[in-house]
Amino acid sequence: MAEIIHDPNSGNENDHNRQSLFRSFANAWNGFVVCFREERNIKIHCFAAVMVLIFGNILHISVTEWLICFLLFGLIMGMELMNTAIESVVDLVTDEWEPLAKRAKDCAAGAVLIASIWAAVAGGTIFFPKLYRFIVELFGA
Repeated sequence: MAEIIHDPNSGNENDHNRQSLFRSFANAWNGFVVCFREERNIKIHCFAAVMVLIFGNILHISVTEWLICFLLFGLIMGMELMNTAIESVVDLVTDEWEPLAKRAKDCAAGAVLIASIWAAVAGGTIFFPKLYRFIVELFGA
């Protein structure tokens, strides 16, 4: 069984238990911040999310469509964070080229790619008809 490692700077055990939930959230947020600072792809996903928020407001998407968009934001960003975690662990384990290391990294990246493609399909299904109507109304065609 794996040993649980505690941060030696975290104080005594009782202090750790009282603040462990807060620390868990702080560590999770730190993981996102580090990923955002260091990884190009999460910045692309965040930019896409901001564009969806802007166009969703302009095109007045429904509550259900907003929920779908928010679910997809979480899915894609969560997948990107998991991909980064897998790549980091693989890099920690080996500096040499290993077929299984490449496979792990490629599969993790492939998971993000597949989720992103289907998120784009769902987004297109939501936005293209509304965008078409918006353009037609704008130009009075």
